[in-house]
Amino acid sequence: MTISPTDLQPPSLQSRSGGIQVLGYWNLRGITQLPTEARAALRTAAENSFDQPWDLSGIATLDSAGAYLLWSAWGHRLPANLQLKPEHQSAFRRWQQRPLPQVPTGERARPPLIVSAVEGIEQLGDHLLDLLRLLGQMILDLGHLARYPRDTPWKEISATIHETGGRALGITALVGFLIGVVVSYLSSLQLQTLGAQIYIINILGLSIIRELGPLLAAILVAGRSGSAMTARIGVMRVTQELDAIAAMGISPSLRLILPKILALIVALPLLVVWTDVIALIGGAVSANMELGIGYHQFFSKLPSAVPVSNLLIGLLKGVVFGLFIALVACHFGLRIQPNTESLGDETTNSVVVAITLVILIDAVFAILFRGVGIE
Repeated sequence: MTISPTDLQPPSLQSRSGGIQVLGYWNLRGITQLPTEARAALRTAAENSFDQPWDLSGIATLDSAGAYLLWSAWGHRLPANLQLKPEHQSAFRRWQQRPLPQVPTGERARPPLIVSAVEGIEQLGDHLLDLLRLLGQMILDLGHLARYPRDTPWKEISATIHETGGRALGITALVGFLIGVVVSYLSSLQLQTLGAQIYIINILGLSIIRELGPLLAAILVAGRSGSAMTARIGVMRVTQELDAIAAMGISPSLRLILPKILALIVALPLLVVWTDVIALIGGAVSANMELGIGYHQFFSKLPSAVPVSNLLIGLLKGVVFGLFIALVACHFGLRIQPNTESLGDETTNSVVVAITLVILIDAVFAILFRGVGIE
């Protein structure tokens, strides 16, 4: 059996008594001249004569394209009796080292919905494991600072508190005031029909101090400061500043991650108190205008209407929210790859996950403390 050559010496295959001899130019230019019948003849020879000796020493030129043509005909493996020039071995070695796609045979392929669900569960497990590692590293850093207090990054912590807390006072005050006005106005419309106007103080106190104040502050911080933390760490990853810090012997977790976590743990409860106060002022203004309740009456009755345990629950929420917002922001910042597309994607993921986690934690608090602070 012979694949006839042309004037340009295309690949040729000759069957002899001693095996199969391969001749010609097995490069891209040569194999493009092989007709479909010749390719079929090559596959037939490979299937029927694979165990016979194959002599490739007569090949004039061999590149990766020609090697792949033979490699595919042989079923992605090399014959046991193969004679090959030393300079041609690298062409086949390249395909040997290349992993082949796994094609399922003899079993039903999984539906796309199941595949997506499995991939989602695996990604969730990876994220939870990375967050656990980050939390463990924070505990180790705190232990190091307990032994060596001089290593405490006071400047970084102070700067982050100013960035996440001080610069967020304006937006939290505006949103808190408006929310207080809205809640007070809508509640007053219902209370007027029942003749229970005085209970506006109880409604505003419980809803703002226990729920709305911590939740609003956390969502604003997650969208404002959390995204900024993720983007800054990501830019340091893109510009290889993280590698430079590690090369200088400086712990990135001690100088970058821990200050952000400690700063949010301190700043967010303070923002919760600030948001509560401004929201209550907005509610008092609306209650005065709609129901005629005086400011002195409003704020003097507030401590008796709202037990102090609600304030403690709100502050505890602020601490937990701050911890997890910082962890999520740093986690996605460290996952950013050195390209701008990854920077945008992970920053968006950071904000979405942080806000979702805040709402989830708030629901857990509502279940755990459902009987606390409510008379």
